[in-house]
Amino acid sequence: MSALPTAPVVQRQARLPRTMWARLGSSSSGLSLLAVCVGAGAGLAAVGFRWLITAATWFFSGSADYSASHGHPAHPWLPLLGAFFVVLAPAVGGLIQGPLVQRFAPEARGHGVPEVMYAVNQRGGRIAGRVAVVKALASAVCIGSGGSVGREGPIVQIGSALGSSLARIFRLPETRVRTLVACGAAGGIAATFNAPIAGVFFALELLLSDFTAGSFGAVVLSSVTASVIGRTLLGDDPFLKLPPFAVSTAWEYPLFILLGLLAAAVGVGFTRVLYKIEDLCDWAWRGPEWLRPVVGGLLLGLLLLALPQLYGVGYPVLQAGVGGSYALGFLLLLLAGKMVATSLTIGVGGSGGVFAPSLFIGAMLGAAFGEAAGALVPGLHGQVGAFALVGMGSVFAGAARAPITAVLIMFELTGEYTIILPLMLAIVVSTGVSKVLSKDTIYTLKLHRRGVDLERHPGTEVLRGTTVAAVMDESTGGILSGALRVGDGAQLLLASGRSALPVTEPGGRLQGLATVQGLSEVLGSDQDKDSLRLSDVVEMPATVLLTDTLDTALQPVLDFAASGGVPVTDGDGVLRGWISPDAVLRVLSRPAPTPVRRVRAGSA
Repeated sequence: MSALPTAPVVQRQARLPRTMWARLGSSSSGLSLLAVCVGAGAGLAAVGFRWLITAATWFFSGSADYSASHGHPAHPWLPLLGAFFVVLAPAVGGLIQGPLVQRFAPEARGHGVPEVMYAVNQRGGRIAGRVAVVKALASAVCIGSGGSVGREGPIVQIGSALGSSLARIFRLPETRVRTLVACGAAGGIAATFNAPIAGVFFALELLLSDFTAGSFGAVVLSSVTASVIGRTLLGDDPFLKLPPFAVSTAWEYPLFILLGLLAAAVGVGFTRVLYKIEDLCDWAWRGPEWLRPVVGGLLLGLLLLALPQLYGVGYPVLQAGVGGSYALGFLLLLLAGKMVATSLTIGVGGSGGVFAPSLFIGAMLGAAFGEAAGALVPGLHGQVGAFALVGMGSVFAGAARAPITAVLIMFELTGEYTIILPLMLAIVVSTGVSKVLSKDTIYTLKLHRRGVDLERHPGTEVLRGTTVAAVMDESTGGILSGALRVGDGAQLLLASGRSALPVTEPGGRLQGLATVQGLSEVLGSDQDKDSLRLSDVVEMPATVLLTDTLDTALQPVLDFAASGGVPVTDGDGVLRGWISPDAVLRVLSRPAPTPVRRVRAGSA
């Protein structure tokens, strides 16, 4: 008769599943498997989300895409209302999505990407699973009922919520949670737009700014998996079908630079209009939040009555603009109208993204620019498509400041390679000018207005409040004269036991650093070593001033960590000390002061 298992054996058996889950999450192969699962889930979610939008659009407008309709057709179920049904459609949609979002997931309101950025940077990637369901339903209703927003923000939030939920099921550490959140975002973008490469870099550039090789591989696996599912169920056609065009002469490139400048201004302008209208809606509304999309929907409906081309995402209108179907004045009207319609949709509490509107606005800007250029230069007539495509990527880059994503997504959306050089040029120009015009992007500004700074890390306030003079080492470990011969300087450097020493003039002014590696290269060369002085071979590192704060000095110190830190000088360039990574670490590791507890008289 066999003996019963002892207590320790039973405990080991009980812990076995948890141990297997932990190994699955901690190993590279386990992370890859989870990334594939997230990609599959995001791909299926993207397909289902598109079907939801199609069904909602048929329900609210009686057509597959009302923006593509000629004239102002009536709803087939409400023929007596005629064109005026479009005034009521957004309000009825708001009556559905308003209570849904308010009751179950308030974070599903808005354009989605800032909420994911906040979760990744401030909450360890934790996103409630119910957000995926609520966001899908609310955004489908919003877009289907006429909301002038896109579907990239919702699918990013939906995919990210799936990745976060799976990571929390397996109890993964925060670094892996963030990676799976990025996997979900990449998969959603890849399946929605048939753009696997752009999906990867959207997640890495906007969500994981400090990604590793392991996280890169996981995101790629997720994006590829989602893209395969999307192509299988939705087809493999390019997102936009463009007329043939080409850049024939080099003198056209200054025009693309000018278009990049204009796109930066328009992208930043779109950002400011978006939040100005949101502020106006906040100021004007005094009722319950769930009712806000209903009343705001009536205002949006009046705008759609005037310009039905703004209904929903509006890809058919974008396609027509790129194809040169609109006159210059109407293109500019659509540009301004889309800014207002998108801002109003989000300002009244709608749910949808700003990526597609930025493409729409960029296409109208580029097409208008192309029409004007063709009128002035007959040789450019018929090249509206080229300028429209460049405008699309450049306005998105100016608004979101994600140049790599902008280049790749425009290439994948169109399948057009001939325009890649002017596209890259205009996007770089737009991104650079956008940085000068605005500190924030269309995504980060929403967080900044809430008091959230994604660039602020734990310890930032401590570093900002500590000067270099307060923590520097006045003993540099030795100072070498620039008049010394290289061989003599090398011996003194080796005797000091340091990898680098400062080199100064007779008056104490810093000339640079003598490093072990640098002197070794000089002594091992064929140069006349006896004629060389240390001042001839020093390396000039970044220096910090006595009055600098540690947050300013941190990057130079980290960049020259191999040399043991960087020298500290005064305003005249005279060496005063040395600051090392250890000095910064000591400041960061100081225990936070314990708050003094005040006890009221008579209390226990």
